[in-house]
Amino acid sequence: MRAARLHAFGPAENLTYELTETPEPGPGQVRIAVAAAGVHVIDTVFRQGDPKSPYPLPELPTIPGREVAGTVDALGEGTDPRWLGRRVVAHLGMLPGGYAEVAVTDAEKLHELPENVDFAGGIAMVGTGRTTLGILRFADLTALDVVIVTAAAGGIGSLLVQHAKNLGATVVGVAGGPDKADRVRTLGADVAVDYNAPDWTDRVRAALGGRSASIVFDAVSGPLGRGAVDLLGKGGRHLVYGWSGGGPLELGEEELAARGISSTTVVGPAMMQRIGGPEGMRALAAAALEEAAAGRLVPAVQRFPLAEAAAAHRALETRATMGKVVLIP
Repeated sequence: MRAARLHAFGPAENLTYELTETPEPGPGQVRIAVAAAGVHVIDTVFRQGDPKSPYPLPELPTIPGREVAGTVDALGEGTDPRWLGRRVVAHLGMLPGGYAEVAVTDAEKLHELPENVDFAGGIAMVGTGRTTLGILRFADLTALDVVIVTAAAGGIGSLLVQHAKNLGATVVGVAGGPDKADRVRTLGADVAVDYNAPDWTDRVRAALGGRSASIVFDAVSGPLGRGAVDLLGKGGRHLVYGWSGGGPLELGEEELAARGISSTTVVGPAMMQRIGGPEGMRALAAAALEEAAAGRLVPAVQRFPLAEAAAAHRALETRATMGKVVLIP
């Protein structure tokens, strides 16, 4: 099979597209003819060999990738024969192997892919979609909320915009660049602004006509997160699920108390505790696929050929992507 492999930690160019051995499924496993593979920000951290990685670095050489969708083409000993030939999607966990034409995983990790959800969409929902639903567990959104979504053209951001609009909330989508702002507008956001404009917060205030934000979904933190938090009114909630803008935003207890707002990091241990551990995460993935099948949430996807995995990494690291990044063999 062909795969994108990493032989040495470093820049994106270290990902090489090459022939390698085709894996065979073991007991209780399946082999998937991969039709789409997900690319995640953590993949770029692993590739760089960052010693500050929140997870153990993989042994080299490795085939990155933790999310795959495709058709089951082989079964290991003892695996339910009903999986053979089915369209499936799976989150591989912390095990690599997704950036390839073929991948092996435990049958218990599989989700059957609804017929009206394509492979790339399944990839988006089994990872990004489940995380989005986990974040929403902290939000208690209603139609009365005024919601700000940073990185609103991204995989999670675009789903948060759609969910909030489905509830009838007022939604402000903040994204980097006019094309991304236009994309956010097509998702239904009431206000879509380019955060590269120095007066973007003033534009939001003017568009809201004196209303304050009640909740901020923050994937960026840093200066952009600071600007979004400044738009919160009394009782507002700042929910943090990323800090791509330069590290977590530090909000002091005095400011939080004086303004009557809260700030909560909703990923990692907090999310696992809220949703009930790994089984809860699997249930969220199934629920996310149901949302896509029903048409309530439409994942944003940007596709790259598997042979261009390095280009996909570069685009992700430079914020040149919109939606979930997916590799197509």
